[in-house]
Amino acid sequence: MGYNGVRGRLMATAAVTSKGQITIPIEVRKDLGLKTGSRVSFIKGENGEYILKPKTGSLKDLEGFIHWTGKPVTIEEMNETIAKGWAGLLTFED
Repeated sequence: MGYNGVRGRLMATAAVTSKGQITIPIEVRKDLGLKTGSRVSFIKGENGEYILKPKTGSLKDLEGFIHWTGKPVTIEEMNETIAKGWAGLLTFED
């Protein structure tokens, strides 16, 4: 176990200001690919530790957002529908 019982190694520290803000050290920002305006998520781990992760616009974030109630379709059916759409043959009944 590492620092405060958390796996990994201590890379950097930051102080909390009176407004509850911290400056993320440059080496951490570089490692996480953070730039001005980047958003981060704080995830509470099993042992009470917090994990800082860059917030990305991943499709995984949308999992469960839209509920499809229709029948499953195959890739071939999707490709046929796309081809019909490009050919101008797609109607709302298709």
